[in-house]
Order: sequence, then C-alpha cells, then structure tokens
Amino acid sequence: MPGIVIVGVQWGDEGKGKATDLLGDRTDWVVKFNGGNNAGHTVVIGDEKYALHLLPSGILSPGVNAVIGNGVVVDLEVLFAELEALSARGLDISRLKVSANAHLITQYHRTLDKVTERFLGKRQIGTTGRGIGPAYADKINRVGIRVQDLFDENILRQKVEGALDQKNHLLVKVFNRRSITADEIVDDLLSYADRLRPMVCDTGLLLGQALDDGDVVVFEGGQATMLDVDHGTYPFVTSSSATAGGAATGSGVGPNRLDRIVGIVKAYTTRVGSGPFPTELFDDNGDFLRSRGFEFGTTTGRPRRVGWYDAPITRYATRINGITDLVLTKLDILTGLDSIPVCVAYDVDGERFDEVPVNQSDFHHAQPILEHFPGWKEDISTARTFDDLPVAAQEYVLALEKMSGTRISVIGVGPARDAVIVRHDLVD
Repeated sequence: MPGIVIVGVQWGDEGKGKATDLLGDRTDWVVKFNGGNNAGHTVVIGDEKYALHLLPSGILSPGVNAVIGNGVVVDLEVLFAELEALSARGLDISRLKVSANAHLITQYHRTLDKVTERFLGKRQIGTTGRGIGPAYADKINRVGIRVQDLFDENILRQKVEGALDQKNHLLVKVFNRRSITADEIVDDLLSYADRLRPMVCDTGLLLGQALDDGDVVVFEGGQATMLDVDHGTYPFVTSSSATAGGAATGSGVGPNRLDRIVGIVKAYTTRVGSGPFPTELFDDNGDFLRSRGFEFGTTTGRPRRVGWYDAPITRYATRINGITDLVLTKLDILTGLDSIPVCVAYDVDGERFDEVPVNQSDFHHAQPILEHFPGWKEDISTARTFDDLPVAAQEYVLALEKMSGTRISVIGVGPARDAVIVRHDLVD
C-alpha cells in the first residue's frame, strides 16, 4: 500500500487539510514533516469547524495515527493547547507520536522573530512571528534544542546556556531588549516533559515498519511549493522544505517509499505576506474572491492577497514535486463570474516567458499573459460527478488540467467534508 505525499502547489492555504481528511477513512497514518505552527488548516466535519496549526489534520479521523516528524519545529505551548482543545471536544488524542529528533521553539526564538521583522522595516519578509525561522536557523547552526533534550536536564541546560550567549548579545545590544535567562527557558520546557514523554519515539522507525506492514501513510506538507526554502520565491519563503522531497528528509523514510505525490491547488491563487505575485488583483474581482473565499489567514487572521489562477506555477510545482495527481479546490468560489482569466505565461519587459522565470528580478517584474474562459452562474456545491458540473466549469477544469502537466483527480466544490468530485482515486 502507498506512501502518499500531499503538498501545496501555490503559496499555501490551498486546502491541504481537506485533502488529508478526504483520505482519512482509508489512511492509517498521517505525518506532518515540515514547518511548525506558522501554517493553519481548517477542516469542517458536520457542523464542527476545526482550525489546526501544529497538529496534522489526520488526528481528526477516528483510528488514524498522527505523527509529528523530525522535520517539524515544535512549540510545546501550542502543541498542548491544541491537544487540550480537541480533547475537550471529545476527540481521541492518544495516537499522537512525536519524533525525538524534532526541534523545539523557545521564547527566545519567538522574541527574535518579532524584533527582527520590525527591524527590517520595509524589507520585512512577512513572517508570522511564531519563531519558526530562528528555530530552523539554530538547527542549521547546530545550536538547536531537540525534543529528546527535555529528558536530560543537564544537557538541556547546557544547550540553552550556549544558545543564549549569542542571542542575549543580539537582544540587548542590537534590539535594545532585555536579556533572557537560562532558568526561564529550562523551567518552561521542563514543565512539559512528563506530558510529552509518552508521545516521543523514533518515528522514522515506526513509519518504516508501518509501510512494511502495508499501511497507508499520508505525509502532509505545510506551506507550499512557492514558499519552499529552495524552490520558492526566495527570500520571501518559509524556512523548511515544503516540497515532496522534504517528506523523506522530514520524516525519516526513504524516497522510494513515496508512491504518490498529490498537489493541492486552488482554482484561483492567494498569498499571505510579502513577495512577488504576478496575477494579484487590486480591483472588485479581488474583493469578490477574497470575500467569497473567506480568504483570511487561519494563523494570522490577515487578509490574503488574491489573484487569478497561474498555470506556469502549477507546471513548475508539478515538475519540482513529481506530482502524480492534482486536487483542485474552491472551484465553487468562481461561480457568478462572467469571465475567468487564467495566467498562461508572463511578459517580462517585453519578453514572453512560458515558464516560471528562474531569475528573481524577472519574476518580480512579470506581468501575466491572460487567457479568458467563460464563467457559469449555477450553484455547483451539490455536484458529485464531473458531469454534474456546468459545461463552462467542466471546460475550465479540463483547460487547467491540460496546462498543468498532470491529471486533476479531485475537485472541491464547497466547504463541506463531502463537497468533492473524485475523478481518479488517490489511493488505488
């Protein structure tokens, strides 16, 4: 049985949680392999809406084992707040496992994230201020604190003191902030140790055994391809590997265990934070998409930037990730538009680019070359087969599929859990 990777195609908020939830009844394991609580996903089950930031959305499915992999940076306060909130609503949280090698976010990471962003002024990246970037920086600089360090107070204190030597210099002398004591950090982290201990294990070994046993394992990516630290719109990116390759490194399984790569893409495009966005809208169409699509960040609450569908970005993501199937979400939001523009290429200072420019400056200056498709007026939220869609909606989907380089296997037509059209099965 397969290992299935779910990745975002655009700049995040594509509906990856819904895709994971769609697989829930046939999934044995769901793994979060990158990022932290800087991304959010919302899943609607019946009349209940669940907004998760750190936990994999598979934890909402009965009988599914949830894993936080080694590629994740974990804020323990957020972790236990989410677990307690789910438990209070009657959900079983006992099947969560956390990698011993996952790195931890501390108070000094959050503080540095916020003051650095303010210090950058107009050059700021648009981070969530959750400490994600500083925690990954410590990981790469080999001064990070891992989950397993909580269970040896001497090692924990030694690592915290070493990290604070440099960070207090920055806080006090550069940012004019107070210093942070090792006791503050150590005491805070140790307060979670007893509750965390039963969840911690070698998750790579656990997942390898699960795949050997024929279990279906879903690897749920945070953020998206265009926010990937290597392949995204650098420097306006996240700090982790958000592409399919990150599923192997961030969970401890071999890349040959990943059988299917599912890309999640909206029927239009959104982005939060700074950075280039060729199809961005500043007119009534933008207001229409934002209000109809409830485009406000799950984590930040910030209004999302909105724009038309960008076909070159989807082709780029298909190539980078090796996408085998696309899940097209929020097709219903386009209902009511007379005409639906799609970006098919870019104009960069008079030169046509059919693919995403590799040069950062070119992408910043890219203007969309648009092809217009007829819209539709009919409500499509009850459509459950492709033939149920209006002809114009069918033609729009088929056009996107032709431009993407891979097949569109699932179409989202509403926020409800069952508001999907399955053209090709994602498991078999």
